[in-house]
Amino acid sequence: MADRAAHLVGSTPFADAGDAFEIAFDRLGGHLRSVPDGETGERRNWIIHIIEALRRHPDLEVAREGDWSDYDRTPTFRVRKGHRLTAGSLDLQHVAPVEAAYPDFARRRAEAVSAGVAGAGELAFQVGIPGDLDMALFVFGPVGILRHRRAFTDATVAEIRQIAALAGHDSAGRTDVVFQLEIPAELVFVARFPDILQPVAAWWLGRGVARLAARSPAGTRFGIHLCVGDMNHRALARLRDVAPLVRLANAIARAWPDGRTLEFVHAPFAAAAEPPPSPGTPDGARFYAPLRQLRLPVGTRFIAGFVHEARPLEEQRQTLALIESLVGRRVDVATSCGLGRRDREAALATIDRAAQLVAEPAPAAEATPAAAATSGTIGP
Repeated sequence: MADRAAHLVGSTPFADAGDAFEIAFDRLGGHLRSVPDGETGERRNWIIHIIEALRRHPDLEVAREGDWSDYDRTPTFRVRKGHRLTAGSLDLQHVAPVEAAYPDFARRRAEAVSAGVAGAGELAFQVGIPGDLDMALFVFGPVGILRHRRAFTDATVAEIRQIAALAGHDSAGRTDVVFQLEIPAELVFVARFPDILQPVAAWWLGRGVARLAARSPAGTRFGIHLCVGDMNHRALARLRDVAPLVRLANAIARAWPDGRTLEFVHAPFAAAAEPPPSPGTPDGARFYAPLRQLRLPVGTRFIAGFVHEARPLEEQRQTLALIESLVGRRVDVATSCGLGRRDREAALATIDRAAQLVAEPAPAAEATPAAAATSGTIGP
């Protein structure tokens, strides 16, 4: 079984990309597989800055004001009468940060290789990309999914192509960038359906995520960030158990297109500021139990988003052991979402906790329910 890795979901409260890179390389070193630029400044609040910039879009106008103080107090837009929204008119603001930060990343990676840091030569630059459905939903409300998703799909694919060209490819034709598709809306939708309908919802939503990947260039590398929301460090939804995320992850994996690598699936076990359930309680055991049904392709890493500064190290060791026993292989570790809604001290504490957990020895007897995990049977 492969060694565990630590995963940085994206946003941080750090000063700038240089500060974020220095912390990532110094504190996690050889434990990383990809490195984001820290998504600092206005980007620490995910897509808020992208949506706020649409106030200046010539084809859009505000339909309902909002101050982002809660999930039901966000602005929504509509297309101006007589106008049309096109992908070419949308700037999703992903390209410029990569242009600014990628050379610094490449330099630090080269320095790590020269210093003999394990695995440094395989490090990829990580770019967070909000899903097209999510962008349409948060900009226009539910009507946006049907009327305006295509514009966001086309704009997202265009920016993925630009970034892939900017970073280049390795000798195997793979991009030097891993695109982390961030899809909270899909997971929340699945979780809100009755249990009997969740497999159908996961199938439909998973196919949409896979279509976005299929339209990207061959050789593009992806990861999936499942999420339950973290605006103002509050979750949009809470899971009774992990069955919805297992169903969605399985559906995405089964629909995944050839020629595009699905490198990881990241799953949230905490709900923003709310810590993950304790594995030593009956409720905690029930919460994690559906992980037995996880079916990911061989080579796709599962990243467990349970690292939390409010839980003691020993409990988090138990959580890691339980997750690995259910999944049947070692997993990577992360927080449930980006660190941007934490203060600097809390962010550093979670990074250091992740470093402790990836160094944990493997369980004495690793379970086998998903050890042969492939893109085969999808669990209930």
